[in-house]
Amino acid sequence: MDTYTESARTLPIKHDVDVLVVGGGPAGVGAAVAAARQGARTHARVLLIEQSGAVGGVATTGLMSHWTGRTEHIGIYGEILRRAQEGEEPHLINPETLKLVLLDMLSEAGVQWQLYTLASEAIVEDNVIKGIITESKSGREAIMAKVVVDATGDGDIAAKAGVPYAKGREGDGKMQPMTLMFKVAGVDTDRVVRFVGGFEETYDTPQGDIQSLAKRHLPFPAGHLLIYRSTLPGVVTCNMTNSINVDGTIAEDLTRADHECRRQIPAIVDFLRTYVTGFEQCYVISSASQIGVRETRHFEGETTITEEDVLTARVFEDWVVPKVHFNFDVHNLTGSGLDETGAQVHFSQPKHYTIPYGCFVPRQVENLYLSGRSISGTHKAHSNFRVMPICVLMGQAVGVAAALCVQHAITPRQVDVREVQAILRAQGVSPD
Repeated sequence: MDTYTESARTLPIKHDVDVLVVGGGPAGVGAAVAAARQGARTHARVLLIEQSGAVGGVATTGLMSHWTGRTEHIGIYGEILRRAQEGEEPHLINPETLKLVLLDMLSEAGVQWQLYTLASEAIVEDNVIKGIITESKSGREAIMAKVVVDATGDGDIAAKAGVPYAKGREGDGKMQPMTLMFKVAGVDTDRVVRFVGGFEETYDTPQGDIQSLAKRHLPFPAGHLLIYRSTLPGVVTCNMTNSINVDGTIAEDLTRADHECRRQIPAIVDFLRTYVTGFEQCYVISSASQIGVRETRHFEGETTITEEDVLTARVFEDWVVPKVHFNFDVHNLTGSGLDETGAQVHFSQPKHYTIPYGCFVPRQVENLYLSGRSISGTHKAHSNFRVMPICVLMGQAVGVAAALCVQHAITPRQVDVREVQAILRAQGVSPD
């Protein structure tokens, strides 16, 4: 038997809310907090659901080392940095501290949230999303909403709702590799020659330059050194595992990538002990419970941001995410290190750019917003805007717009972007 026909059944409606945010990563938390704050005057009900047992996504359960890029510390992103800061470097992340900070922000804003809950289907009528179906320990349930924000990273709800998309790189569909972050303790950080934060960074050792040694001695497709300070003494975060030719929308691929990356960790630790000064006594103390997926679906929106927009530091007339900056962080799609189309240290564009409102409004489906790395953009532009600081500001913009949809009883396509911009300016978020 190749198929099984599930019997029809009537589902309980667990919640009926104004704004439903699906996904509790940086983009989702930003959206939920912004929507609840903006809707406070009209008592808008905002619910966030998350499939894991914590909010923060790759920043917490993914064990990310730091907030990347040179995005200005504005809006909700700046607030997170201030409230979660430990020590002198605000960009460093203590995942345990950040989990509580984000929950406090949700609670203070009046957001209701539900963890351990998977969004499994979209409820769509005549190309209008009405809500979602969830699976959890509580069973199979429906959640209805006036506006839905897809902040799942992969755009799972948008895909199920019928929004057109493409995966990966234009032309061949290849996607950036996955990584499982981990931390080592026992490091004499005073003796570390250099904390190497980019593929284009290296230094010489008696045995050769450190990146060449990593490529030579680490198991393929691992083969680079990326190490970062942490907020804890003697603890360093490693971004060195690598899995290629995997699709983050396929459970079997996620399983295979997780196993492959975990099998690389012992060899990476041996390499660190042997070749990296200060790591002679290091040992693993933790690894991410969620593998880092860099790229999957790119959805079609009313506007598509391109690499040319990034390179020209374009300020769109309908901007809603301003003053963002990163490099073309394209990891090698066929091995370790940086892809030939990428640029990190040698990224030549120093100015901030903006992301327009149309990138968040998907084609064909109404009452739905995109938020996070799945917005409408090209493969190369995506390598720039996919990082967490930018995703937080995406969420803030979308949350404000979603609250306006509820307040004015309109759809995302009917929103006056000038009203969104005025509110964002009042919140300190502006391209000026």
